Amino acid sequence: MQDKDQNTEKKSHPKSKRTARFSDMLLQVTTDLAKTKSLDEALETLVKITTSTIGAERGTIFLNDAATGELYSRIAQGSFRREIRILNTKGVAGWVFTQNKGAIIHDAYKDDRFNKAVDVRTGFRTKSILCAPLRTVSGEEIGVSQILNKIDGEFEQDDLDLLEAMTEQAAIAIQGNIIVEQIEAARKQELEFLDVVSQVSSELELTPLLQKIITTISTMLDCERATLFINDEKTNELYTEVGEGLDEKSVIKFPNHLGIAGTVFTSAKPVNIPHAYADLRFNPSFDKQTGFFTRSILCMPVLNKEGKTIGVSQVLNKRGGAFNSEDEKRLGAFTSQISMGIENAKLFDDVQNQKNYSESILSSMHDAVLTLDEHGVIKTCNSAGLRILKVPILSEILEKPVKEFFEGPNDWLLKKLELVEEQEEFLDAELSIEGEKLSVNISLMPLLGQKNENLGTMLMIEDISSEKRMKSTMSRYMDPELADQLMAAGDGDDIMGGKQSVGTVLFSDVRSFTTITEELGAQGTVKLLNDYFTIMVDCITDEGGMLDKFIGDAMMCIFGTPVAHDDDPDRAVRAAIRMMTDLNVFNDKRASEGKMPIDHGMGINTDSIVSGNIGSPKRMDYTVIGDGVNLAARIESACKQYGAHILISEYTHKAVKATYRTRPVDYVIVKGKTEPVGIYEVLDFHNENSYPNLVDALGIFNDGYRSWNEGKWDQAIKLFKNVQKINPQDKAAQLYLDRCDHMKKNPPKGDWDGVWVMTSK
Repeated sequence: MQDKDQNTEKKSHPKSKRTARFSDMLLQVTTDLAKTKSLDEALETLVKITTSTIGAERGTIFLNDAATGELYSRIAQGSFRREIRILNTKGVAGWVFTQNKGAIIHDAYKDDRFNKAVDVRTGFRTKSILCAPLRTVSGEEIGVSQILNKIDGEFEQDDLDLLEAMTEQAAIAIQGNIIVEQIEAARKQELEFLDVVSQVSSELELTPLLQKIITTISTMLDCERATLFINDEKTNELYTEVGEGLDEKSVIKFPNHLGIAGTVFTSAKPVNIPHAYADLRFNPSFDKQTGFFTRSILCMPVLNKEGKTIGVSQVLNKRGGAFNSEDEKRLGAFTSQISMGIENAKLFDDVQNQKNYSESILSSMHDAVLTLDEHGVIKTCNSAGLRILKVPILSEILEKPVKEFFEGPNDWLLKKLELVEEQEEFLDAELSIEGEKLSVNISLMPLLGQKNENLGTMLMIEDISSEKRMKSTMSRYMDPELADQLMAAGDGDDIMGGKQSVGTVLFSDVRSFTTITEELGAQGTVKLLNDYFTIMVDCITDEGGMLDKFIGDAMMCIFGTPVAHDDDPDRAVRAAIRMMTDLNVFNDKRASEGKMPIDHGMGINTDSIVSGNIGSPKRMDYTVIGDGVNLAARIESACKQYGAHILISEYTHKAVKATYRTRPVDYVIVKGKTEPVGIYEVLDFHNENSYPNLVDALGIFNDGYRSWNEGKWDQAIKLFKNVQKINPQDKAAQLYLDRCDHMKKNPPKGDWDGVWVMTSK
């Protein structure tokens, strides 16, 4: 009997230990999550606990978005946070969510539910998966917890039980954080709404007011496009007063009873259409004209205080699904404020007399406006006229002969004034005002009475001196449109004087230039380079980049200065991809003419740079300098080594927001540097002919590169040979085959970190 009790104790001991382990873990989950202050922090804490407790390489918490039918996880990158979203019916996570039960997968690539494309995009190799539904204690399913690649052994049922217990324990805190986040988001939206309402009550300038309201609507309703249609009572037409995505004001006009907007206008009732092309009232001709594709529509009448319909507000394409009842309420509230703004603006216009209206226009103009009577006496002059003509007070110019102000070198203008009788004249000329030369545009217009009698002359003077000087300087450095943007921004002088910022530098260099020169000769080489550079520069400027300089057959281009964009690294990568695709088209044309092709390599790096006018007083150039520039040049020179056309640094790779087909090709210490830098190859320009089965090859190459970094030479050799079976021309795979052979014969001393020292620039 004693032996039996001892055996029972031995058998029950593991179970009691397991129970104690569960209790400890659940207590840790409760304690750690209680310390978190946000949803992101709670999710990150739960991932750390589950992965470390079960012993896995990676973990993710997916939350369900009931409004869109998606599972989403969040990734923090510095101050930037992005979400990864998948349908809540797809993949392993989708299966677990829809079935509301856990899953243990020992070999991910043999499971039909697993999406291999995720590994290809991220470079991570998924081996095994443990996935459990994220449920509250009441059984409500709010998401999925997933961990990957158990470090020791395989995932077991005990692991799944523990994961489910921990996620259930954490669900209350997570659900609470979700509610808090939703409340904060709603509060933010309400504050934005109140801000717009306050502006409506005080703003009398109609167009800027409505533009801001429409922009706010687009943001708050999370839609792609918004438009405000105003009814023209004289023509019974609806026309666009303010709209996002429109090139100019009032570009669309149609009868006020046609289409969705016409239906809403005539009925004075809102319309919510989840699928536009399935509704017979929808007119697809606008999509054909603009190239825009309409999916969902929410349209709301704009009523004045008497209940009369004066227009229609319309929003298109709710991101993530169709517009809901909450969207209808918000749009209805905004349109009521729009109507108030329209009525106030009309009232303002009615009480203004023509004289005050004209004077307000003249006083706000930057151009000088003077009116002369038939005897050449100055009758009116605006404030800009006083400034340009350097007259201190208005009384010193009114009722004075115009010849007193345009004598000597400016007497040519007096002769022009005498000749103006019935037709206006426009002059691009130069005036001398108190010894200072001004570049000006001058307009001369006769003032005629009802019987065409001569009442005098209007003289308008636009001072374009600073603009001409600045444009002349900037036109040597950048695309004219970019120069116009700087002029419009009004900070051109500061930018040209010197600026430190984060920018993306792109270097490109023609391959085998010496061979080209020998074969084509001097004239042929110059013509080829001119044709080549014409195509390449368009690729740069179309993405908002600046051509810094030509260096023989090479180009140095900048993205991020003098005009910065949120996506400058993406712009540089897109430009490089297009440079390759356009070069292929260029080479196809040359081949059809029996001419030799041209090839090039590109290097891209994102880093801190210094830009400005640099040089001596006799010769200055607007350019950029810094280590970021030097690294881009060194990366470009490495293209030949890897057989690559586009290489980017790890800094650019981290900075891009879009997803590109890339692979890590090395982790090197470049010449002149002490710290290793990761280098990635961009392959998006390839097609099935230039690189067959690219996605498969990328996955195998990434596995081989991982084996290389782990010092598993034989395994790496096998994988790189598999890459060459797919594409025998893959030079990077051959490079690593050679390196693996070298490392097998010359094993590294100490710990191997995968870093290779470049011996050339």
